[in-house]
Amino acid sequence: MAPEPPLSDVDGLVAGLSATGYLADEALATSLFLAVAMGQPILLEGEPGVGKTEAAKALATVLDTVLVRLQCYEGLTVAEALYEWNYPRQLLGIRLAEARGERLADADLFGPEYLLARPLLAAIEHPGPRPAVLLLDEVDRADDEFEAFLLELLAEGAVTIPEVGTRRAVHPPVAVLTSNRTRDLHDALRRRCLYHWIAYPTADRVAAIIRRRVPAATGDLAGSVAGTVDRLRAMDLTKPPGIAEAISWTGALRALGLQALTPNAADRTIGAVLKHQDDVELVRAAGLSHVVP
Repeated sequence: MAPEPPLSDVDGLVAGLSATGYLADEALATSLFLAVAMGQPILLEGEPGVGKTEAAKALATVLDTVLVRLQCYEGLTVAEALYEWNYPRQLLGIRLAEARGERLADADLFGPEYLLARPLLAAIEHPGPRPAVLLLDEVDRADDEFEAFLLELLAEGAVTIPEVGTRRAVHPPVAVLTSNRTRDLHDALRRRCLYHWIAYPTADRVAAIIRRRVPAATGDLAGSVAGTVDRLRAMDLTKPPGIAEAISWTGALRALGLQALTPNAADRTIGAVLKHQDDVELVRAAGLSHVVP
């Protein structure tokens, strides 16, 4: 059964996200609202740094619920993501039983008290009253086998642990999947999800985000950083800067007591916005005076 929406409409969700410091447009807010209202997973795709992960965090804050995050990576196994057994505690139980002259059956050692919940199980077993927000971050980095397991888990809202049986969610989590498109996800998973592409925001929106996240920044500084980042993204960079880099760059400038972005200031703090030496050399060769307003 789909969870009750925490807000009555999309405008309310836009306002709630804004109160957390996350500025979402109507299209993204609508997709997130539907994911909650319909109890359906949502897949957020976009370039790195556009705010996919932050959207899930902000949604959890608006819902006043816990965020359970699983960072996906190549080689991630179901056991690492779902559960594992507390072997030290099991060993202690065996030694205590031996000291008392008792014999332990397998059921004595594989009970709930020895079960360690990893993110997927923790999200399923979340007691409520609202469902957890389950963030499956960079799901495109996981293997095909793990993606297939996710499809079953998201469809059923339950998992089976051989030693203790099936665990079914009382409050199925709101699942937010993010992807940087390092590989194509299978159509079966895409069909299961709502979908939204998060594009790079306009310079004006980036400036507004910077002002929210770095209150000490003046409007002129926020606008200069946003405009410069926009121009940097137009260059042939290995890693174009995203919103996170724009915020970090502004914070670095303020940490140095600067209230204006000049070519000299940009050169001194360029490591806050560009993270590859080839990109740094390319921008310096082009001339910082050409990208800094």
